[in-house]
Amino acid sequence: MTTSPLLGGRGAVVVGGSRGVGLAVAELLAAHGAGVIVNGRDADAVTQATQQIPNARGLPGSPADPAVADTLIDLCVEEFGRIDILINCAGTAEPHGSSILNVTSAQFHDLIDAHLGTVFETCRAAAPKMVAQGGGAIVNTSSFAFLGDYGGTGYPAGKGAVNGLTLAIAAELKSDGVRANVVCPGARTRLSTGPEYEAHISDLHRRGLLDEISMQGALDAAPPEYVAPTYAYLASDLAADVTGQIFIAAGGFVGRFDRQMPAVLAYRDQHDSPPWSITELDELVHRGDYRR
Repeated sequence: MTTSPLLGGRGAVVVGGSRGVGLAVAELLAAHGAGVIVNGRDADAVTQATQQIPNARGLPGSPADPAVADTLIDLCVEEFGRIDILINCAGTAEPHGSSILNVTSAQFHDLIDAHLGTVFETCRAAAPKMVAQGGGAIVNTSSFAFLGDYGGTGYPAGKGAVNGLTLAIAAELKSDGVRANVVCPGARTRLSTGPEYEAHISDLHRRGLLDEISMQGALDAAPPEYVAPTYAYLASDLAADVTGQIFIAAGGFVGRFDRQMPAVLAYRDQHDSPPWSITELDELVHRGDYRR
C-alpha cells in the first residue's frame, strides 16, 4: 500500500486494532502516515498486529479499565508526541440466543462495559489532551443493531448509548476543534462468521426481524478493508467540517443516518386547553395525523 502524507505526523490509538475492522483501520492509518498504538485484549494478537503495521506500538488490555485507557492515551503522546486520532472498534457479540427473556444481569453489564464502557473511558482520557493541543478526531463504532431490529439486549443498548455519547461529545467539543463521529460497519469478521452466527441470522429472518435482503447481506458481508476507508476519512482533515454524524459503511455501500427528529402528532396550547385524553391519544397515534 502506498504511503501518503494524509495523516503524516499524527498519533492514533485504535482500540480493538488487533483483529477484524480495527486491524484494517490501523493498517490504513499507518499507510497514510500515522503512528498507531494498537490495543486489544489478546496480547498475542496485539503483538502480531504491531509486527505487520509500520510505525506501530502495542498495548494489550481492556480500556474499559480506566487505568488501561489512561495508559493507552499516554503511550500515544509519549511515542508520537500527540493524540490526534482515537478510533474505537472493540466489541463482543451478544451470547447466542440471548434475549430479555433469558439474559442475566452479569451478561448484560459485561456487554455494556465492552461497548459503552470502553468508548467512555478512552474518550474521557483522550478528550482533554485533544482540547489542550487544539483539536483531534474521535471515531466510535456502533451497529445497525442499535435500531433493535436484531433483537438482543446489551449489544443494541450499548451501541445505542455509544451513538448518544458520541453526539454529545461532538456538540460539547466542537468549539475546541475536536470532532466525534460514529461508523456502523458491515464486514466479515470472526464475530460474523461460522455456523452459530449463520444460525443466528437465519433465526432472526425466521422470526421476522430481518428481511431477505438484510439476511443475505449479513451472510455475505465484504471484508474489513471495505470499511476501513470511512474511518480513515473521518480521522483526516478532509472531514474537518464533519462532526456529530452517524455513518454506515458496509461493503460498497456508504450511507448516513438522518438526525432523528420528532414527528408532531398533535399540539395544544397548555394555557387554554386541557390535557389530551387517553382516547384522543389513541386516535392520534393510530391515525398519525397532525391536529391543533
